[in-house]
Amino acid sequence: MNNPPETYLRVRHQDLHGFISQAGQRVGLPKPKADLLAELLVTNDLRGVFSHGSRQMATYALLMRDGRLNSDPQVQIVQETAVSLLVDGDGGLGYFPAYEGTLALIDKVEQTGIAVLLTRNHGHFGAAGIYARLTLEHDMLCYVTSGHQLSLSPGQPVFNAAGGSPMSFSAPTAAEDPVVLDFGAMHDLYSSDPHRDEVARLTPGLVFRSIGLGAICQAWGGLLAGLPIDPGRGAPKYPGANQGSLVIAFRIDLFMPPERFRGEMDRYVRAVRALQPLEGFEEAYLPGGVEAARERAYRQDGIPVGPEHKERLESLSTELGIVPPWATTLDA
Repeated sequence: MNNPPETYLRVRHQDLHGFISQAGQRVGLPKPKADLLAELLVTNDLRGVFSHGSRQMATYALLMRDGRLNSDPQVQIVQETAVSLLVDGDGGLGYFPAYEGTLALIDKVEQTGIAVLLTRNHGHFGAAGIYARLTLEHDMLCYVTSGHQLSLSPGQPVFNAAGGSPMSFSAPTAAEDPVVLDFGAMHDLYSSDPHRDEVARLTPGLVFRSIGLGAICQAWGGLLAGLPIDPGRGAPKYPGANQGSLVIAFRIDLFMPPERFRGEMDRYVRAVRALQPLEGFEEAYLPGGVEAARERAYRQDGIPVGPEHKERLESLSTELGIVPPWATTLDA
């Protein structure tokens, strides 16, 4: 879970955006791509999704600088029908084909009612919720997943079968915060989690469901995108281009008037907010509610940048010879 840091600097989102864009341009990203990447990463920070926010730039920038990812990818639609798009990321970060592809997908859905996007030949595409949120203002429902190159060997734990396993689902509302479920099926079950084996003993059904969800991510977002189960059969031009993604969207009005659906979603959100929350939590939310509340607060008060986050961006600033975004900080 992405909990706010206990100690932090408050940093304006505009300052973080400028820093990330500058870092991207320093390693070869054209300014429009650098600005888009900064917008997507900093928006994740604003929503409290720190794991997939600006701290990721410390990894991305070096991958591009060192030639493991293409710093100026030419994204192309390589196959298309009335209801489908196949987009090639040209060895760059996955944000660019997934973002551009989702916008093109929305145009198709508006015409046909339902459509699917597959992206291939790219690196990390970030939080799946980025793309699920794009459809909200168009009265659509959306599903997003991604897969990456696995490297499975006999004797490894079965947990490894699930890979990174990101998924997101979204549903629009009228007046309340939209529902956006954005999660990794295997989070809390990676090898670094000290309680993984205990969780597996106590709730094996939950673990098997998590692995099953991860397998779908890998099959639909990875194998379908051309990533072979045997890494020896894959030889990408850019070694970091080891991921694919899948986006499916459809119009609500295929089944009911959108305003009626959004009204019911509002009632649903309010009903859940009146429920008793889990132990240790102050309020009950549907997915996306906490993130929306944080975004409103962080846009006004600044993004809380914790020690590890700060250290990663300071290391990046040293690597690239740029000033870190701490010049205008707010009190913790």
